[in-house]
Amino acid sequence: MSQQYDVIVLGSGPGGYVAAIRASQLGLKTAVVERENLGGICLNWGCIPTKALLRSAEVLHTMKHAAAYGLAADNIRADLDAVVKRSRGVAKQLNQGVTHLMKKNKIAVHMGTGTLKGGGKLEVAGDKGSEILTAKHIIVATGARARDLPFAKADGKRVWTYRHAMTPSEMPGKLLVIGSGAIGIEFASFYNDMGAEVTVVEMMDRIVPVEDAEVSAFLEKALKKQGMTILTGAGVESLDVGTGGVKAKIKGKDGKLVDGEFSHVIVAVGIVPNTENIGLEALGVKAERGIIAIDDYGRTSVPGVWAIGDVTPGPWLAHKASHEGVTAAEAIAQELGNTEIHPHAMDKRNIPGCTYCHPQVASVGLTEAKAKEAGYEVKAGTFPFIGNGKAIALGEAEGFIKTVFDAKTGELLGAHMVGAEVTELIQGYVVGKTLETTEAELMATVFPHPTLSEMLHESVLAAYGRALHI
Repeated sequence: MSQQYDVIVLGSGPGGYVAAIRASQLGLKTAVVERENLGGICLNWGCIPTKALLRSAEVLHTMKHAAAYGLAADNIRADLDAVVKRSRGVAKQLNQGVTHLMKKNKIAVHMGTGTLKGGGKLEVAGDKGSEILTAKHIIVATGARARDLPFAKADGKRVWTYRHAMTPSEMPGKLLVIGSGAIGIEFASFYNDMGAEVTVVEMMDRIVPVEDAEVSAFLEKALKKQGMTILTGAGVESLDVGTGGVKAKIKGKDGKLVDGEFSHVIVAVGIVPNTENIGLEALGVKAERGIIAIDDYGRTSVPGVWAIGDVTPGPWLAHKASHEGVTAAEAIAQELGNTEIHPHAMDKRNIPGCTYCHPQVASVGLTEAKAKEAGYEVKAGTFPFIGNGKAIALGEAEGFIKTVFDAKTGELLGAHMVGAEVTELIQGYVVGKTLETTEAELMATVFPHPTLSEMLHESVLAAYGRALHI
């Protein structure tokens, strides 16, 4: 006999489990279907455990520079196995936390692989056989996986995806990282701090190419100073994988092929949505290259079928997926007769992006170049970390914060930063953009002293020629 729900969420990543919680809060009988681990890739193999690894690398980096703080620390070394063990422990703790949240919110959890069958039916194939679940609404939140290069299939030994790089069997001696987006740069930063000789190859003309050009230039300079080799406008033509290492042919900016030898390779060239073999084609759900088309609330082209997160158009970020999950749950509740709920469509211009390398990178909104391309007359201001007392006291005086305004209206169009703790600082601008703040309101805001947050204020002042500390 089939089990009936108001909402079934297929996938329990940061989009799926949050959607389920919100649906349950709204009084809907809710189930989650998960084939692997509650919390999905982000919590178990992505966002969270990578930050645990990067924290270990950050502490190691600081310990190696203890003398700069008037401290002595001798015989500094890293225990890779212990670092990985700590990271896995953090992931396990949070996985258990999601399990608790499911119980607390009375959400049924069905472990297995789900397939949509139409008519509100979902078949779940698990260890104990298969079962049919039914619901008025089904949310597809199956996430994505790492994209393979045709000539660089990940084997977990010499050629790694992010998942292999999180639980390495050995420490790389010479590491090649293909791709300089957030995932590639974070692992490049981690292994560089851990002592590997790191080379990054990026096809675009600069690293972290979605960021402001000044941020990209600053980060490249900082990473090279730390010992990395950065090759932009370059591509890996082929890999010859052997038992003892990998030989790579790399085409440089000048078009010439250069041979390189590496112990390991990390492929970080994007993601592929997990939309195959879950019944979407048979139902006629509109999708392009596996990415499901949705409206502003998560509805697909088939009534009763919704989609959120990495299976939908980008940006492919955990916090975007969570927000979409809440929006979809509220829209479903409204369709089911809840007149007190009023879902709001998400404004993608206000979604922040964070990269947890050393130094960190964070941004929201339009870059200066994109603002100009869009026809805005721009006022931009930059304030350096070296002008901030707290940054100097922390020994973290490298970096800057840049703000971009519409010169005619004072609207905050974007903010871009590189330096210590900017992944925390960016939310100040995100709140400002969401509240549709202007330069006048930001200038009139009192920022606490001494804090890194004062640089947000100074950057705004700098855009209008009023910076106080430079």
